[in-house]
Amino acid sequence: MEAGDEDRADALFHALADRTRRDILRRVLAGEHSVSALAASYDMSFAAVQKHVRVLETAGLLTKRRSGREQLASGDVSAVRSVASLLGELEGVWRGRVERIDALLARELTPEED
Repeated sequence: MEAGDEDRADALFHALADRTRRDILRRVLAGEHSVSALAASYDMSFAAVQKHVRVLETAGLLTKRRSGREQLASGDVSAVRSVASLLGELEGVWRGRVERIDALLARELTPEED
């Protein structure tokens, strides 16, 4: 991965590291919601929900648009797919490492032939 890709991965995983942000993302992936409607769903201040939305927006996981006085948030499915792709790459790396460890262990457990 290049440095820019690593920065993007950091932003994505930082955004997804918080339970409230993951829940907000699930909601906006299901359909567009106003930020005020999202805020009403949580036991925290409107400003706190706005901060969570901003983190998701900065990571590219959701987009906001204005409709009159409301800010409407929508999930970005392609960004979520990029997270899945990153996880798939990491899984491939770790599966390869596990396979190499398994092969080494199998060699150690197999009696040597004379």
